Amino acid sequence: MIKTSTKNFFKDSINEIKIENERKNLLNKIANQIAIEYSKNSLVNLNFICTHNSRRSQLGQVWSFFAANYFNLNINAFSGGTEVTAFHGNTVKTLQKAGFTFELEDFSHQNPKYSVSFESNSKKLSGFSKKFDNPVNAEPFIAITTCNNADVNCPFIPTASYRFHLPFVDPKASDNTDHKDKTYLATNRQIAAEVFYIFSEIKNLVS
Repeated sequence: MIKTSTKNFFKDSINEIKIENERKNLLNKIANQIAIEYSKNSLVNLNFICTHNSRRSQLGQVWSFFAANYFNLNINAFSGGTEVTAFHGNTVKTLQKAGFTFELEDFSHQNPKYSVSFESNSKKLSGFSKKFDNPVNAEPFIAITTCNNADVNCPFIPTASYRFHLPFVDPKASDNTDHKDKTYLATNRQIAAEVFYIFSEIKNLVS
């Protein structure tokens, strides 16, 4: 895949990915609750949570960071897990191919910290693996868990003001295979499309 602009990848994803009606119903519920909170406070914190905070939750955070700017909404994007691992290298690579820039903030073999940005935006996101209750994750927050339905380790978040379960297939199974790039790209595009859908609905509801 040739690297594209983040804006083009985002817009292309919503046009290329078919979202089934049952899934749309879930996305609408998430959007509606975020819009309600937004109307009260003109600010919402989202926390994308998965066990390892390495792949799907990071993708959710990064695309929500982009979507908040794209739709001009005062929504903060965070992510976390129940364990600290690392922002996986394959996740970094697929986001770079979608136009994001990664600069190393703090080197660590175990858990490097990146400064994530995109074209035409001065804001930067600090990307690294952390627990969902890490101090950098502002409260109160709406929790969006991204584990598979079958993942018994997907955490319950008692501190969340609201919690939604939005499962995605884990691309981890493709690590160290010839089709890892294609698998990560598919997950990347799916999450980008669904984040686009959620934020577009929020924008319509609060406008």
